[in-house]
Amino acid sequence: MTVTLGTPLTDATALTRADPAGPVVRRRSRPRPGLLAAGAYLILLVVAAAWPAALAPGDPLAADPLGVLSPPDAAHWFGTDHLGRDVWTRVVHGAAHSLTIGVAATALAVAGGLLLGLLAGLTHRVADEALSRTFDALSAFPMLLLALLFITIAGPGSASLIVAIGIATLPHYARVVRGQTLVVRRSGYVEQAVTFGQSRPRLVLRHVLPNVVGPVPVLAVIGLGEAILAAAGLSFLGMGPQPPSPEWGAMLSEGRNYLQVAWWISILPGLAVTATVVSLTVVGRRWQARFDGRSH
Repeated sequence: MTVTLGTPLTDATALTRADPAGPVVRRRSRPRPGLLAAGAYLILLVVAAAWPAALAPGDPLAADPLGVLSPPDAAHWFGTDHLGRDVWTRVVHGAAHSLTIGVAATALAVAGGLLLGLLAGLTHRVADEALSRTFDALSAFPMLLLALLFITIAGPGSASLIVAIGIATLPHYARVVRGQTLVVRRSGYVEQAVTFGQSRPRLVLRHVLPNVVGPVPVLAVIGLGEAILAAAGLSFLGMGPQPPSPEWGAMLSEGRNYLQVAWWISILPGLAVTATVVSLTVVGRRWQARFDGRSH
């Protein structure tokens, strides 16, 4: 009797214990369509930026007076604009402009944020307080407003756009790096290195910096999408690359007067901006979840 009752209970217990583990393994190995789509689009974006002729061999500045405002068809996938230029070719070649501005601005913000964040976290309390309040004050203003103010002073153009977006987004990275620096600074291995008499530059480069930069690449991926969106917005206002440049924001601005008769001139470059920002956010959030030790 004992054996008869014990066997089903043992089997049920084994099944119960095995069930939770089984779905977890399957759930982790299951591909995520959204993440795969975002990754595929970003690969396509890099190809378009590095080798635009592979996707659109035409000239993005070539005008055709006989093909003005032609709707999308087999000959022109995205139609033509008010000068007869192929919109698909301009969108593909414009990826290099938009991606270059976004990457350069993000790199500037990350480099400046690392430097100022480390400086705030490692210097005297008075200097830390002054830098922290500066970060807070800059963060209180919208990013586009700060960038617009800088461009108004420096003048429009790609270089001004890069510097403006970089300065406007710098406080975000600096605050994160400062917080990480304060945590690492009080850790046991740093205090032990100080006890052993290591020089300050060696201490920073060998012990502090490697343990501070961990979350920065994750934030930079998400911030890259924000930088590209900001660049498109400022270019739309005429503060970035000037026509006839095929930069996405400039294309949006050129096509806004033709929305009722040729929606594709602005809508399709706008979709490229949207897809880029969404894809970078999806990949960045996934990377952030893995960095934080979570699984979604």
